[in-house]
Amino acid sequence: QVHIVESGGGLVQPGGSLRLSCKASGTIISVRNMGWYRQAPGKQRELVASITSGGSTNYADSVKGRFAISRDNAQNTVYLQMNSLKPEDTAVYYCNAGVRPSVHDSWVDYWGKGTLVTVSS
Repeated sequence: QVHIVESGGGLVQPGGSLRLSCKASGTIISVRNMGWYRQAPGKQRELVASITSGGSTNYADSVKGRFAISRDNAQNTVYLQMNSLKPEDTAVYYCNAGVRPSVHDSWVDYWGKGTLVTVSS
C-alpha cells in the first residue's frame, strides 16, 4: 500500500512564503515524476510544478520565478517553496507521485488528500 502525505499549508499574508512537503511511503520500489497541483474554489485542478527523478522541472506560467520545486529521491519526498505569494495562489494543493509499488506492478499515479494554502491579509 502507498501513502502520499502533504504538509506545510496554512494562512499567509500576500508577499509571504510557505514551504510544502510531500512524502510517498509504503510498498515502493521506484518513484518517477512528482508534482504539485492546486484547485481553487470553483476552478479545475491545475498543474503548479513537477519534477522528474532526474531533477528536470516544469512550472505553470503563473508561478514561474516565485515557486521552486525540489525533491529528495532517497526519502521519496518532494518540496514546493512558494515565495511572493498572491491571493490568487489560494487553493488546496495536492501532491501527485508516479509510483511503481513492486516489480509485478505497473506505474500508478497516487494523490495526497491536499493541504490548504490561504493567502490573505
